[in-house]
Amino acid sequence: MPYHRGDTSAQADKLSGIVEESDLYEGFAPHVETSEIKTLDFYTIPKQTGKEPALRSFTEIQQLLQQGKKRDVKNILRENSWPINSPIRSQLWPLLCGQHLTKQHMLDGFYWEMVHQVFGTTELSEKPIMLPAFVDAIHCLPYHLTSTGRAVADRIVNVLGYDCPDITYSPVLYPITSILLHFMSEEEAYICLAGLVASKEKVFINQTKLQHEVTWKTVMQIAKKHTKSAVSYFQRICPGQKLERVFMDWCWWILAGLPFQHLVRIMDCFFHEGIKVLYRVALVILNLFHKECQSNNEWSPDNIKNDIGNALIKFCKKIPVSPAKLLHAAFSIRGLSTQYISRISIKTEMLLKSRSVLNSSSKQLIKSRSSDNLPTSQSQVNIQMMSHTLTIRELFTLWSWLPVRITMYQPKLLYTTEEHGCSLTTFYVRVEQHEPTLLMIKTCNNEVFGAYCSSRWFERNVKDDKGQRQAYFGTGETFLFSLYPERAKYPWVGIEGDKDLGHSSELFMAADSKMITIGGGEGQAIWMDENIRFGKTDGCKTFNNPPLCPSGDFEIRVLEVYGFVGS
Repeated sequence: MPYHRGDTSAQADKLSGIVEESDLYEGFAPHVETSEIKTLDFYTIPKQTGKEPALRSFTEIQQLLQQGKKRDVKNILRENSWPINSPIRSQLWPLLCGQHLTKQHMLDGFYWEMVHQVFGTTELSEKPIMLPAFVDAIHCLPYHLTSTGRAVADRIVNVLGYDCPDITYSPVLYPITSILLHFMSEEEAYICLAGLVASKEKVFINQTKLQHEVTWKTVMQIAKKHTKSAVSYFQRICPGQKLERVFMDWCWWILAGLPFQHLVRIMDCFFHEGIKVLYRVALVILNLFHKECQSNNEWSPDNIKNDIGNALIKFCKKIPVSPAKLLHAAFSIRGLSTQYISRISIKTEMLLKSRSVLNSSSKQLIKSRSSDNLPTSQSQVNIQMMSHTLTIRELFTLWSWLPVRITMYQPKLLYTTEEHGCSLTTFYVRVEQHEPTLLMIKTCNNEVFGAYCSSRWFERNVKDDKGQRQAYFGTGETFLFSLYPERAKYPWVGIEGDKDLGHSSELFMAADSKMITIGGGEGQAIWMDENIRFGKTDGCKTFNNPPLCPSGDFEIRVLEVYGFVGS
């Protein structure tokens, strides 16, 4: 029988310390070997003084999320050190992961229908289940799951692979599945994973070899800036070792190295904030290891120089700080903004794509199939029949400029002034919920240019913590292009270097009921009026572009907007 947590709201809100031995493992699911879990003897817990604020309850967090107060939730998750066995996680983790769910996965019984479709029965087989090719067999970490729990994890990963065929390489997916199963049922764990995989706003789980390499190279670049002394030290004592070899395994410092109680507290934050939490933890681990290398003979240069990567994982198993101190240090790192991380990540992806090679070391990774994808013949026919701005040659040019993951999907015409009329209201109705979009303009002088818009146009309505609508939105993936008479791409200036940029260099998209703007700072790259009839184009700081048509001002003959089916 599948495990269901039942009515645990009272338990989940009861967050006081552990009182009796019989209650020690009340927060874990039945398929967990609780006798193996160390809870209180790893580090000294400070005595309660009676002045500490009470740990927050599930109900409080749920209410805050319903009110849209995600920042308050973020702070609570960072600061509340619930015991490893707290029953709150049986409700909290599904709630956090559920923020990213699609409607399909929320249907009752969807998972068990998928299980029956894949295996022909919902009974758990006693025979081993062959895992999908995207799983890394070396890192199928079960943690404290029983043999039944491991079989359940195998089944979940298989069903997810069947439901999400675009996942081609995801070594961290299995460990995260195992962690989820410590606190919830099989079905709930699957739904959580489906949410993490489907998330568009934040990255949680890499799903291709390209994304995997982009991630570890991003960590390496961030470490060179934020843990400069540690990186320099390791390069100095191991001149013959490539630094890349160390960072290729960065996620295993956390997932395979850290004690389980540290890992659980990290997941509390990860399920809400995304992969940037793991980036921060990795930097703290590097700094702590560097300090230990200088003061502890166990980690002397002679002992670690031949295999720093393995030494890092061994160090993590005996990490000398509590989960609370580890997270406090991680979230105290300054200058590690989401925009900065995004800039490094986008730049890395573009470099890898342009070289068409992901790695030349002994752990070589092959190119993701997504980078070779082209629009299907049917999509090409549809565009030839309907488009007034794109030839097939121009479509292929645009395709080569898109982010790799987007090329897995097929283009679809969402809006055209030829069919839907010239109105911003209609434009928003047909386009605003799609992400990303390609905006194409053909002027009355036959110039053709436009923009790849990384975020939904609906974000023009999103309000900040003060209740004010944000003037600009979007991310550094946004870019401009010109197709006729000149053919050129103008990416975000932030991709060119790691230095901090001013606000005027991060003005990607803006819109209201009267106009649309793309690019800003000493000019607007593209501006259109509410009637989608007239526009203007200037050079701007965000993209460092020239005007996209010689006259600057233009009259719109056709505006077309494309979305991507499945994105």
